[in-house]
Order: sequence, then structure tokens, then C-alpha cells
Amino acid sequence: MWDFFIWFALSSVACWTVAAIVAFQPRHQAKAIAFMLAGIAVFALFIGGMWISLERPPLRTVGETRLWNSFFLPMAGLMIFWRWKQKWVLSFSTLLSIVFICINLMHPETNNKTLMPALQSIWFVPHVIVYMLAYALLGIAFVYALYLLITRHSARPAHPTNPVAKQSNLILLCDNLVFTGTAFLTIGMLLGAFWAKEAWGHYWSWDPKESWAAATWLAYVWYIHYRLHHPVELKKVLWILIVAFLILQICWIGVNYLPSAQGSTLHVYGF
Repeated sequence: MWDFFIWFALSSVACWTVAAIVAFQPRHQAKAIAFMLAGIAVFALFIGGMWISLERPPLRTVGETRLWNSFFLPMAGLMIFWRWKQKWVLSFSTLLSIVFICINLMHPETNNKTLMPALQSIWFVPHVIVYMLAYALLGIAFVYALYLLITRHSARPAHPTNPVAKQSNLILLCDNLVFTGTAFLTIGMLLGAFWAKEAWGHYWSWDPKESWAAATWLAYVWYIHYRLHHPVELKKVLWILIVAFLILQICWIGVNYLPSAQGSTLHVYGF
């Protein structure tokens, strides 16, 4: 199925790009939503076809998890656009998805039907999928944090429609994304614990992957607590969000390259 990925990817990206452009036109929100849904449907068709072709869930390798992240990013962007009418979110989510799609296109994998016994668990699929959804939400929060850090110095106090008011709305959006993303991280960790108990006999082993997963969760909990106790310290809290996302990237991909994980971790993604 990877031989056909480029055509599904190009079709989806074309739909998402049109949606991102149409979203800025007055009274065309319904069209933007329709194009986003069309692109998501095409991408879902590829994932479904790959699942059938491999006779296993496409969640075993890093590339396969990037595939799911590419799928969930536009979906998360669509939900944010529908709920909060943030026009830029469709552009942000599409751009992030394109990055992961391009990485998969530049580094294609040889996929096979092999699935090690530890992955043949009912907990495996929901654990990884919930995590990928969390990563997508937190990825969009990261982009908004960067945007706020770049634009905060240009804000000038004035009337309610000034840039300060806009930034306040965006930081509240970041909060909602982090709250929801952290909730999914928590669910993913619990599902992973049940999976570990079934596969290896214990809920938690503090191997490198699990240690970085705990560090990721704690980083986002740090953001939440800091926001609650220091609501006006925007710059510091945005830097916390950026650091948390970098820790997330180490947990997701970087742990594969850590010397401490070579031959010792039980469930690093395969390549």
C-alpha cells in the first residue's frame, strides 16, 4: 500500500489546502468543513486499506505512527475550527500534517505483516491511537504557543478588539488543547499500563520509553498548574508548553536513538 500513499496523500493535502484558503472567505465555513472532511475521508481510506493489506493495525513502526498523526492533525484542526472559529488552525494543522507526510515520503518503510506477540493485545490499538490523538492536539497547541511568543511584543493595549484581546483568546485556546490533550495522554498511559500487565506481567517497569512518557505527562501537568496559579505570566507558561512538546518528541521518536534504550526498552517503536 505504501506504493499508493503519495496519491492518497496528495489528494488529502489538496482538499485540506483548499479548506484552509476557503476558511478566510466570508460565509464559506461550510465549504471549508466539507473540504476538510473530504481530505480526512481519503486519508482514512488509505489507512483502512493498509490495515486490510497488512492484516494488522498499521501502528507497529515509527512511520506508521506518523501516518496516524498526519490523519489526526487535520481532524483536530477541524474540531477547533468548528468549535472556536479559529481560521488559522486549518492552515496550522495542514502544515503540520504535510511535514509528517513528507517525512514518510522521503523515508519509506518496508512494511510486513509481522506483529510480535506482545503487540497482539486488545490494549495495543487503543493505547497507540489515543496517544496519537493526544500528540495531534498538543502539536497544534505548540504551534499556537510559538505564534503567541512571536507576536506578543507587537501587542498594544487599546480597545477590546486589539491584539491583546486576541492573544487572550489564543492562550485560552492553548489551555483547552492542553487540557484535552493531557486527558488523552492520561487515558493512553492507563491503557498502556493494562497492556504492559497483559504482555509482560507488570503495569510499569520504568524503562526508557515509560520514563519519558511519565516526563511528558508531568511536563503538561506542570503547564496546567502554572496556568492556574500564574494566569498573567504569559511568556513563562508558553515556554513551558514548548519545552513540554520537545519532551513529547523525545518520548515519541527520540527515545529510539538514546543509548539507554538500545536493547533495554520493551516497547520502542520498530523501524
